Amino acid sequence: MKVSYECGPCFLRQAREALDLSTDDEDLKMEIMGDIFKYLADNFSKGTNSNKTGSTMHKMIKQKTGCDDPYFKEKIEGNEIALKYLPDVKKILKEDDSLENYVKIAIIGNILDFGAFTLDDDIESVIKGSLKKDLAVKDIGEFENSLKKYDKVLYLVDNTGEIVFDKLLLAKIKEYGLDITIAVKSQPILNDACMKEALDAGLDEFGEIVEIGAGTVGYVDSEISDEFRQIFNNHRFIISKGMGNYEGLTEIDLSEKDIYFLLCAKCNTISRDIGVNLHDMLLFKK
Repeated sequence: MKVSYECGPCFLRQAREALDLSTDDEDLKMEIMGDIFKYLADNFSKGTNSNKTGSTMHKMIKQKTGCDDPYFKEKIEGNEIALKYLPDVKKILKEDDSLENYVKIAIIGNILDFGAFTLDDDIESVIKGSLKKDLAVKDIGEFENSLKKYDKVLYLVDNTGEIVFDKLLLAKIKEYGLDITIAVKSQPILNDACMKEALDAGLDEFGEIVEIGAGTVGYVDSEISDEFRQIFNNHRFIISKGMGNYEGLTEIDLSEKDIYFLLCAKCNTISRDIGVNLHDMLLFKK
């Protein structure tokens, strides 16, 4: 996806957050922020790829601070908090175990920033409230048809914390008899799930976990490994979680794929691109 004017302040917000997590050296933060201003001044324009721009910015921060994984603590805490709420979510699903509710739970995981929650927060109320909301775009019939049609699926995960809720949908998919391949980032980027976080959350219970060969914001086709490209090309049926993967995958030809996006539209640029309202929950086929 291409940037909009609103992506500019979002890049700077992310840069500040990553810098604060990477170093306490105020002079170094000032220097790096200046470098980011220069980079954006030279590269931020109409037609710029949003994922590649964000990935380059985070790479600059990691290289200059020497901190390879700024969100390390947030990722651990996100998974731990989500795992504590997993039994409660399972109880909720026992009341209505429809495929749609499992999809909603996976999308609710995309809504919740588990790294920002504590055990004192009423996450259960947020979950129950979101389950009562209708999906703004609901290609659930086509989705179930694909579950019945194919014998394998590639599942592109997004953030830590969120991946714990993905486990429930992965278990539901298993009921359809599909072989599942679960794709994670190869290097740390933001609070995205890498191999360690996926294993800690127990995703290997449901299928083989593979790395995409890159540590990019979302999916950046030019950065993935040859090994992952072969895996991607060998799958007709793909499930993509989160906005970052949507931004990247819509840059490439998907005409031969049955690909479904599960996300919450958390920014105006994404909402406008898809044609939905801000904060809408979506399951749609591209």
